[in-house]
Amino acid sequence: MPDFEDEDHKTLSPADIIVPFDDARRKRGRAEEGEQQRVVIIAAPYIWTDPANIPLREWLYGRLLVRRFLTVTIAPGGIGKSSLIAAEALAMVSGRDLLGVLPVRRLKVWLWNLEDPQEETTRKIQAAAKHYHLTVDDISDRLFVNSGRDHALVIAKEIRGGTIILRPVIENLVQQLREHGIDVLEVDPFVSCHEVSENDNSAIDMIAKEWSRVAELANCAIHLVHHTRKAPAGTEVTTDSSRGAKALTDAARVARALNQMSEEDGAKAGVENHRLFFRAFNDKANLAPPVVASDWFRLASVWLENGPAGGDSVGVVTHWEWPDPLTGVTGSDFDQVAIVIRGGTWRENPRSTDWVGVAVAKALDLSTADKTDRAKIIGLLKVWVSSGSLTVVERLDEQRRSRKFVEVSDVEP
Repeated sequence: MPDFEDEDHKTLSPADIIVPFDDARRKRGRAEEGEQQRVVIIAAPYIWTDPANIPLREWLYGRLLVRRFLTVTIAPGGIGKSSLIAAEALAMVSGRDLLGVLPVRRLKVWLWNLEDPQEETTRKIQAAAKHYHLTVDDISDRLFVNSGRDHALVIAKEIRGGTIILRPVIENLVQQLREHGIDVLEVDPFVSCHEVSENDNSAIDMIAKEWSRVAELANCAIHLVHHTRKAPAGTEVTTDSSRGAKALTDAARVARALNQMSEEDGAKAGVENHRLFFRAFNDKANLAPPVVASDWFRLASVWLENGPAGGDSVGVVTHWEWPDPLTGVTGSDFDQVAIVIRGGTWRENPRSTDWVGVAVAKALDLSTADKTDRAKIIGLLKVWVSSGSLTVVERLDEQRRSRKFVEVSDVEP
């Protein structure tokens, strides 16, 4: 069997590689020469197991990371995914609920950013630690951080005739994971951990399965962060948006998609800068939840105080809840709204000077000009109409044009 050469012209011996593919021509050639390979396949009998004795899946961080399985996060650039990964790592090593998820216990996390220099990852970590009031004792010896600028992490290469897995790299990686008892390995981004065509479905499938094999051998969770392909602004990100071959997300146990808040959703939520907000959902089931049911995050700016005028400003990911319009609103508040609505004629159209939201604002001491208040008013009207407390009726206005009006329902909801 001949040696293989990588693109740097360094010779790799057959023992150092895994050759997963064989083209049809070589297979036909061996068949014509009468060459036969010894293949041992044994059918494993199923062993009946009491369901009560089947071990639970070992979820480590919410329903995102599970031991011995692969998780993939798909996100567009500039949304804050690296800051999210850093904050989640701090939540896991400290054992604290920083982002709305309580880890099962204090975990050991290895964060390997293959794009940024070490000091940039340090900025993200220390900014998040400052925001969440974490100390060195909260991290202790549980966080490991590497940079691709200092040491590459390439587990697969494309050579003449196919793709190879670099076995020495895998063995070294598994050895380190075991030695330090790592619970979660985060690799950001996926594209930098291999040197094969992103669109080669067979090659990407092999790499994804190798990462799953690492998770099994090291008894840890593997989290790969992946970019989206280019798409028009505002396009919903799903597993189908991931760059290159789909085999990666197909092989993952969990595939999480990140989406920046749209301007329209920003208006509904009543926020000033919608670009500071993004949401996450598990898209493995190919069923995206409603916007309000997603996990929402907000980027907060933290000054490191490492120079004049506050030094570096770093974005830190924080947990954010989609506003509930009913928060702080009681039954007696609706009674006040009902009195105002009954005392006038109110249109459903928000562009009308007689919009019913004006009546709500008057009753509850809110402002239709304030973004947050206006979003709350719109949310309240939607709830009250859906519940039947308010009803939309169509009739003629003073100019005998058909219009929609909002009235208090005479029927008890």
